[in-house]
Amino acid sequence: MSSSSRRRRILRTAVGLAAVLVLSVASAGAWFYHRLDSNISTFDAGGVATERPPAPVPVTPGASVPVNVLVLGSDTRDDGNADLGGGDLGVGHSDTAILLHVYADHKHAVGVSIPRDALVTIPACRLPSGGWTAPRTNQMFNSAFTIGEFPKGNPACTQNTVETLTGLRIDHTIVVDFKGVAAMTEAINGVDVCVPNDVNSHNIRLKKGMQRLSGQPAVDYLRARYGFGDNSDIGRMKRQQAFLSSMISKIQGLGFSLPTLLPLADAATRSLTVDEGLGTAMKLVDFAQSLQGIKLSDITFVTTPWRFSTEKIGRVDLVHPDVDTLWKLLREDRTLDGQGTGQVPGGASPTGAPGATPGATPTALTPEQANTAITVVNGVGTAGLAGKGAEAIRGRGFQNVTLDATKGGRLQTEIAYDPDLKNAADQLAPLFPGARLTEEAGNGGITVTLGRDYLPSLSTGLDSTGTDSAPEAPTGRRPGGPTPGATTTGTTPPAPSGVPTGIAENSRGADTDPCADLTFG
Repeated sequence: MSSSSRRRRILRTAVGLAAVLVLSVASAGAWFYHRLDSNISTFDAGGVATERPPAPVPVTPGASVPVNVLVLGSDTRDDGNADLGGGDLGVGHSDTAILLHVYADHKHAVGVSIPRDALVTIPACRLPSGGWTAPRTNQMFNSAFTIGEFPKGNPACTQNTVETLTGLRIDHTIVVDFKGVAAMTEAINGVDVCVPNDVNSHNIRLKKGMQRLSGQPAVDYLRARYGFGDNSDIGRMKRQQAFLSSMISKIQGLGFSLPTLLPLADAATRSLTVDEGLGTAMKLVDFAQSLQGIKLSDITFVTTPWRFSTEKIGRVDLVHPDVDTLWKLLREDRTLDGQGTGQVPGGASPTGAPGATPGATPTALTPEQANTAITVVNGVGTAGLAGKGAEAIRGRGFQNVTLDATKGGRLQTEIAYDPDLKNAADQLAPLFPGARLTEEAGNGGITVTLGRDYLPSLSTGLDSTGTDSAPEAPTGRRPGGPTPGATTTGTTPPAPSGVPTGIAENSRGADTDPCADLTFG
């Protein structure tokens, strides 16, 4: 056999072996993804509310937008979780709830802890029978998860509750139980945490100091309340935030490659319940990889501004207007100190005017536009809100402005206009970033119905008498709220400087000393 024939035969053999190897790897990968997919449980999207906050709109087609992910920790003891958590079997509560807001630039993120004992409004939620409950006020936040007593809880109800509370649209919801925590920490060979003091309470035993925890001890660290500080859930949330910071740091150190993420996904998916948008292993891995550009130093955890309730012992009230400021900052894609990515209309651009062109000024109103009949409706139910909206409209130069009765429950501000008045409606729109413009034939004028997305007005000058008459111009303003007299520019005011006190005192950076501020009381 000639040397050239021998080389061709060796080449064919090498090519054949390479093809077999590629096919084998591909088959193994396909098998692994199929295995992960079979692990994942999803919850029925039919339980998600039909009226929801609007999805963010990119500044330009194809631009990135913020992503909101609700992470819930279920304390269910079913399905083998009693071995890790003890207690009785049955539907669990969402004793951990963190709303992760990934900014449009995908370089910053904020994780907001919502106290399980916070008193909130739980909106209509779907039952196993297909019927819906009536909204309930003054309810413990974590009870939303138990409505209907679904075997794996009611994540859709909790998602609806968070959307009602915040005015933010939740893109994904993830529920993890004790087994999921144990498996994920074992998959990355443990998480480094700080235990502030020796703990020997309620069958949980932990030693003081820095240590690497996985499996059962990691679950104990996250679920323990007693033996730390005042034994409250607030202190537990501080430790959960520190734990997640350390876990993120560990995963970032390992890298966001498939060899890291797939074993982690394998461990996680056996105990996760997710929305249908994350219902495959590939979707979960793609989502995780989309976060790899966020540095630990650019992640902040914050607990919603709160105080212990004086009316219901053992419960928590959210503090206004601080919590309203927090939700508004996130809806506008602003960081906690008021800075924005400039990639979403309504988010503060570098000039401070959402979506505005530097130096741009509004077009002057024509006499006809100035005399347009405009009715302002309070769609939230907060006293004085319509008056504040009317004040902004008059400041823009409109003269024929009246107020209508309160109609609570509106999420998004709407500007409804007669087709002949579109130009005037376009002049109004910059005063209400994110408002929906609706053409209504026969309207005869313009109706502005204020929704929860107009919450900046909650902080300044609202009529304390409970009427909706326009208040006198206030002398101060809340960070992120409208500056009196500044509405004539047709844009929202510059972003506030500094983090509002009620938010700052409840925040911790993800790169904070892991032993700092781990207890409350």
